[in-house]
Formats: sequence, C-alpha cells, structure tokens
Amino acid sequence: MAPPMYSDAPLPVIHTPKFETGKTDPFTIEASHMALSHNSFIRGFNSIYQQAPRIKAADKKEFVGYCIAWHDCVSQHHHYEENEFFPAIDKAADKKGLMDGAVEQHAAFHGGLERFKGYLLEKGPSFSHKELIAIMDSFSEPLYLHLKEEPQTIVNLSRFNTPEKPIDIVALALAAGRKQVNISFLFNILPVFFLNMESVQFEDGLWHGVFPPVSAPIKWIMTKGAPMWQHRRWRFASCTSNGEFRQLAV
Repeated sequence: MAPPMYSDAPLPVIHTPKFETGKTDPFTIEASHMALSHNSFIRGFNSIYQQAPRIKAADKKEFVGYCIAWHDCVSQHHHYEENEFFPAIDKAADKKGLMDGAVEQHAAFHGGLERFKGYLLEKGPSFSHKELIAIMDSFSEPLYLHLKEEPQTIVNLSRFNTPEKPIDIVALALAAGRKQVNISFLFNILPVFFLNMESVQFEDGLWHGVFPPVSAPIKWIMTKGAPMWQHRRWRFASCTSNGEFRQLAV
C-alpha cells in the first residue's frame, strides 16, 4: 500500500492575521510571517507524528536526523527570539518585558522539546515510535498554544508604535533573523523549515511566491539547493520545494 498524503493532524495550522482581518500594516504583516513560520513547525511536528509508527528499520537513521533537525529548527527560532528579536523590541519601544509572556510560553514546553531530542540521541535508530509519540504528546499542548497565540502578541505591539518612538517591526525581525543563518543552519536545519511550508492551498494561495520575501536566486538556494545535501533526510517533510502537499515518504 502506498503511503498516505500528508494531512494537518494532530495539530491544525493557524491562520494569518492578514487573512483574518484584511489589514496590511507592518505589525499585521510581521505577525502573519510569524504565523507562516509557526505553521511550518506544526507541519513538521505532524509529519513526524504521522510517519513514526510506519518507519522501517532501514529508514530509521535518516528519520532520526529529520526529527532532530525539526527540534533544532524550533529551538533555534526561540533562542533567536529571546536573545535578539525580543530585546530589540524592548529597546525600540523603550519598555521592558513586552514579550515576557512569550518567553514564559517557551519555558512551558522547553523541557518536553529537550526530552524529545535527548531520547532520539540516546536511542538513535532503535527508538520506539510509541515512546517517541508519548514524548511529543507531553509537550504538544503548550507548544501549540504558544504557536497559536504569539502572532497576536506581535499585532498588539502596534499600540507602542508612536511618532516619537517608531517601531519598525519588520526590520527588527529581519535583522534578528539574519543573525541565526550560517552554513550549518543552511544545510542542516533550514530544509526542514522550507519543506514544511505549504503555500499553494493555504489561505487560497495568498502567500505563494510571497513568503519568504527573498529574491528568486536566494529562494532557490533555500528550497532546492540546500536540500540536495542529506536529501534522504528531507524526504520525510510534508511539502515539496514548490509549496505543495506531498505524499509522505512512509
């Protein structure tokens, strides 16, 4: 029997603020970009959850690498937020702790996320899919709550944007995000992000060819070039490099 198509389960994806409100101000756009990123994390979670029970022994090594890349993608994203993006927001607004709620939400699932990676590092290809899914179940609720709520927190920051203290939220996010990109990130983590980003059907194709906001050559490197390295690992992703859902690897 052929493997099934990917589906958005057990965690549903979230809608972008732009789609829900029709607004196009910078805070809505940045919050929407965040929602799109969070949906990639959600689809990565789902792709692991759906395929783990069907993984054959010959595929387990590459699947473990895929799972660890997903962990590192989520973990590094939150590290950059806490160390670069959130402090930049506080500085621009001249206020402290504007994103403390998000930091607290990070902490609520951090332990489970680390158990996930620790278990895979310890067991390697001998992992039990039942044990792996039990670990995922243990942190899925606080993880999803955070991924769903954080974009609205970004929208709400607009109230601190004043003529005296303007907050260029899109530029702040872009500058902070650039600091996490290096060669290791490009080849070992970034593919799990872009290959779980469906854009053809989502919100009627609103973001297809629009996000991420990079030039065509850079997008090719991110979505097609980098995944050539360790390509067997990335075959477990939920989407094609063109942003379409795909039949799962197993």
